[in-house]
Amino acid sequence: MINTEVKIPETTENFDELLKEQFGEKGITGSVVKGTIIKLTPDFATVDVGLKSEGRIPLREFGQKAELKVGDQVEVYVDRYEDKDGNIVLSREKARREEAWQDLEKCLNSGERVNGVIFGRVKGGFTVDLNGAIAFLPGSQIDIRPIRDITPLMGITQPFQILKMDKVRGNIVVSRRVVLEETRAEARAELINDLKEGSVLEGVVKNITDYGAFIDLGGVDGLLHVTDISWKRINHPAEVLSVGQTVKVQVIKFNEDNQRISLGMKQLEADPWQSVAEKYKVGEVYTGKVTNITDYGAFVELEDGIEGLVHVSEMSWTRKNVHPGKIVSTSQEVQVKVLEVDADKRRISLGIKQCTPNPWAAYVEEHPVGSVISGKIKNITEFGLFIGLSDEIDGMIHLSDISWDKSGEEAVKDYSKGQEIEAKIIDVDVEKERISLGIKQLTEDTVSSALEGFKKGEAVKAKVTGHDEKGVNVEVNGVAAYIKKADLSKDKAQQNPENYNDGDILEAKITSVDKKNGKLGLSVKALEIEEEKKALEEYASDTSNSALGDALGAALKKNA
Repeated sequence: MINTEVKIPETTENFDELLKEQFGEKGITGSVVKGTIIKLTPDFATVDVGLKSEGRIPLREFGQKAELKVGDQVEVYVDRYEDKDGNIVLSREKARREEAWQDLEKCLNSGERVNGVIFGRVKGGFTVDLNGAIAFLPGSQIDIRPIRDITPLMGITQPFQILKMDKVRGNIVVSRRVVLEETRAEARAELINDLKEGSVLEGVVKNITDYGAFIDLGGVDGLLHVTDISWKRINHPAEVLSVGQTVKVQVIKFNEDNQRISLGMKQLEADPWQSVAEKYKVGEVYTGKVTNITDYGAFVELEDGIEGLVHVSEMSWTRKNVHPGKIVSTSQEVQVKVLEVDADKRRISLGIKQCTPNPWAAYVEEHPVGSVISGKIKNITEFGLFIGLSDEIDGMIHLSDISWDKSGEEAVKDYSKGQEIEAKIIDVDVEKERISLGIKQLTEDTVSSALEGFKKGEAVKAKVTGHDEKGVNVEVNGVAAYIKKADLSKDKAQQNPENYNDGDILEAKITSVDKKNGKLGLSVKALEIEEEKKALEEYASDTSNSALGDALGAALKKNA
């Protein structure tokens, strides 16, 4: 279709002159003009702009969702004329770009935001379609924080801020981050103004640390401490949270001065400890799962948020001084008995060994006090012998219960580790898990019988049977005794044990009679002190009587 207002020149030169006459010196090339669609094909639209010939524009330049029909008025860009056929080259895309540039320049000057669509990647950033004008979005301007996957942001219309434009070079730089920061500042001010303790908000996990997680509440961050994530034990926040996750939280504390916000998640759920005393009765047995093992015991989870401690002493009847990790393992299901419940302090004391028969009680039932047992010496210590009574139970023989006539240190030399011996059960304490044994109790206490004839404080004669650097061994009427170096004499010069030979007779005072342990205490020094005291008392008495006689004689003479 040809515009009737334009005369067809016979030559190209005449056509150019006519254009100049109609459109001015610059002509129509490089301008945006209105045209009419006169024909549509699957790929092209033929547009009449009122010149010599029509131009064809690819349909893709109108956009994927464009609905076109013959007769529609459209603005197009006159690019150039074909030299060969004289056809006009038109562009809808360039027309849109020209329109967009004009609008964008206005937005740049006014600071107004523009809408665009991120549609591609380039080195250092992304390309954005601003309604026909192509802009560059630097990677640093995509968001407030780094984004690993930008796919969700592509292909959708969203606001941008123009940072700079250069029409000559065709460069436009935009920022999405500036828009987000401004929006964030507005939201922050509004949020801070309305924020109160107890408020329930939605936020996004921004960062995770060992002690908690920082939650973006929309312009302001709050700290969700690891202890406030769940009522149940959590070793690390990453066990239940991930960066980018949306969570519902409650404001626990808000400091208006420094604008620090403490958040909690578990506060949005019922506290399981409120009903713990009703659910878990002392003495009852429950099944739980081991969640944590320490040097002093193991924590067992009875339900979500409810854990109790099994102290190492409550783990086994027989395995003592063993690390809890050698008795139970993490995630193991175990049966436990409730020993104590303190809901106020949020503590439950549990026991594992109480769920099995007490081997100490069973052993004592079969072997009561007075029973004679046999076993091997498992260990020798400074205070006695440990005897293996069964695979699980040991008994102890104190040094004082080894022999009637020998001291413990001397008597223990007669025994060795692994030696099979007999002993008598002399005492049992099931609660403290102790069984006391004695070897000397297997024989008659001849020493105790012999000690019946001795009384504390009386003087006896002792026969020297030996000596060492600490004292002298003696015998009194068949009973062995020991006089310490300091008790050999009042005079320090006479306290040397080497001054005494076997067979020497010493007079000493009995200072103690220990029938239970078969020991007789003697002291020469004590006897010497006692005799000296008596002598002084007798001397003082004689002196007093003599003075009284002289006084009476003098009085009689005076009266005569």
